[in-house]
Amino acid sequence: MFGKQEIRLFLEEKNIPFEWVEHKAVFTIEEMEELGLESMDEIAKNLFLRDQKGKRHFLIVIRADKQANLKELGEKLGIGKLSFASEERLEKYLGLKKGAVSPLGILNDESTAVEVFFDEDFCGLEKIGVHPNENTASVYLPPDDLLNIIREHGNPLAIVSFT
Repeated sequence: MFGKQEIRLFLEEKNIPFEWVEHKAVFTIEEMEELGLESMDEIAKNLFLRDQKGKRHFLIVIRADKQANLKELGEKLGIGKLSFASEERLEKYLGLKKGAVSPLGILNDESTAVEVFFDEDFCGLEKIGVHPNENTASVYLPPDDLLNIIREHGNPLAIVSFT
C-alpha cells in the first residue's frame, strides 16, 4: 500500500520534482485555505464517486475553486446519476481514508478499476497540490508528471473541461 512515506520514496525513485509540506490534518478545502499555503489555484479538490448501480468508480480531480454539481457532472461525462462512494469503497479501491482522497491513491488500485477525470485547467500550471495519500501533508508536483503516473499505472484517464 502506498501511504505518505511510500509516495515520497516513489517520487524520489522516479526523479519527479516535488515540494512537500507537512501540516495538520485537513478534511475540507476550507481547512486547506486556512493553512495559508501559496496558491489555492494549484490545489486539487478530489471527489471519489460511483455510478447509480455501484459498478463503476470515478476519481474527479478539479481545481479547489470550482463547484461540482454531481447531476450535471454525470450528464456531461455520459455516466448518468453519480453519488459519493462510501468510505468502505474508498478504502477498498484506493486504500484511502476520508479526507485523504488523492489522485496518488490510484497507485493502490491494483485492479485499475477507478476511472480518472482530470480538470484541464491544471495542465497549464507549473504544479498541482494533492495529498500524498494522507491528509497531514501536501505534495506539489508538475501536472504532466501526475498524469504520467496515472497513465503508467493503467487507470482510464480523461482530461476534461469543468466549468
